[in-house]
Amino acid sequence: MPRLAPIPSYSGLVAELNPGSGKRQEAPTMSVEQPAVADRVVVVTGGGTGIGATYVAALTAAGHQVVVADLETARAPAEQVVATADAAGPGRAVFAPTDITVDESLDAMVQVATEEFGGIDAVVCNAALYGALGAKRQRLDLRPEDWDRVLAVNVRGTWQTIRAVAPVMAERGGGSIVTISSVVARNGAPGFAHYVASKAAVEGLTKAAARELGGHGITVNAVAPGLVSDDATRAINDPDYIAMVAGTRAMAREMQPQDLVGTVLWLCSPASAFLTGQTIVVDGGGVFT
Repeated sequence: MPRLAPIPSYSGLVAELNPGSGKRQEAPTMSVEQPAVADRVVVVTGGGTGIGATYVAALTAAGHQVVVADLETARAPAEQVVATADAAGPGRAVFAPTDITVDESLDAMVQVATEEFGGIDAVVCNAALYGALGAKRQRLDLRPEDWDRVLAVNVRGTWQTIRAVAPVMAERGGGSIVTISSVVARNGAPGFAHYVASKAAVEGLTKAAARELGGHGITVNAVAPGLVSDDATRAINDPDYIAMVAGTRAMAREMQPQDLVGTVLWLCSPASAFLTGQTIVVDGGGVFT
């Protein structure tokens, strides 16, 4: 396997932008006159199942090349997602077994993206613990190890992903990082305080990373979905609750994974190149910001 040329570390990228360095950094620009679909290389963490698989299908259908980064235990569904995306085209997908809490695993994923497609232009930080949390419990029933597990994946894993991909993206002149929050970061929700806190932390991380990476032409924005009617949601929510939430929306219907696609595609494209540090709520008008 050929070795990649050395690239700056994440800390090196940030240090270059230190105002005390005496150097003025001109940010690389991505013209909004470029087409929204420009054969970009996009990594989707947690792309082997659920909403992540929906993103993969939409991105390849739009002509992007996609790295489906998911756990080795998700290989079978992830490879099916890849096969389906490749058959539909026009973009292409490849599976890279990835644990976002392990730096070496993330480095291997970056290597796959570079060898298969030449680099990385955009990342959708979709991997998180949600459906696997099981039935909701009151705060006094949550154990410290429950908190540690959720924060390790949802927050630290997102940060580790950003740290791993940023140098490669900077080498290509910039790109787009999309993190995934949730409307529960604004509204709160009983029964899984650790998940709510993790998504609020993701929004803070998004702002910090946007400040650190903007000078390299890398945008960092979050999408905050409402309650999506999919298998993960139904695993931990009563059907009556899902219907009740749908009734509070201006659009007055249940939210489907496909409802997120347009916003994510836009954030992965050069058309959103001057938007950074923002959280976009996509929930059919349940929350107005």
